[in-house]
Amino acid sequence: MRCGQCGADLAQGATFCSRCGTRVMQPRPAEVREYALSRILPSWWHFTRELLVAFALFLGGAYCLGVPHLDNRVGLALVLLAVVVFGMAALARRSTSWSLTSDRLIERRGTFANRRREMELADVRSIEVDQSFFQRLLGLGDVAVASAASAEFLIRLSDIPNPEEVAEMLRRARLKRLA
Repeated sequence: MRCGQCGADLAQGATFCSRCGTRVMQPRPAEVREYALSRILPSWWHFTRELLVAFALFLGGAYCLGVPHLDNRVGLALVLLAVVVFGMAALARRSTSWSLTSDRLIERRGTFANRRREMELADVRSIEVDQSFFQRLLGLGDVAVASAASAEFLIRLSDIPNPEEVAEMLRRARLKRLA
């Protein structure tokens, strides 16, 4: 680099020109932007009860439609109700998500009324993985992320696939953020 005032060669990292004393303009560091690492949804297993109800309603409706002496309207109503129950389960699954970015963990809940909670990765105090016996069989688990900012602030990722991988991804992102 050269001094903009006198044209003298500058030493690497110099703040002032050694010849004329003019302050050297340092190039601005590139602005670091936050970027998404992962979006996590609860597993379909979290909605097993709703899916079983929808399946039973569908089977009941199909049976009513297949038997000639029963009213077809009852069968159609049961099939329609099964579709509605399945749609509500799918909507409930989509209305809960967790996003991991390079700076934050963001929890979003709700369809019509939304709730959003954020935790800075620099504020993460602990990351815990809990798995029941059945969750282990299915490859699911819960990940609890506690904040150092407040003792009561906790984000729980419930019934997510591959909880150990998610916890490790959180640990790596936290360490990268702290570096």
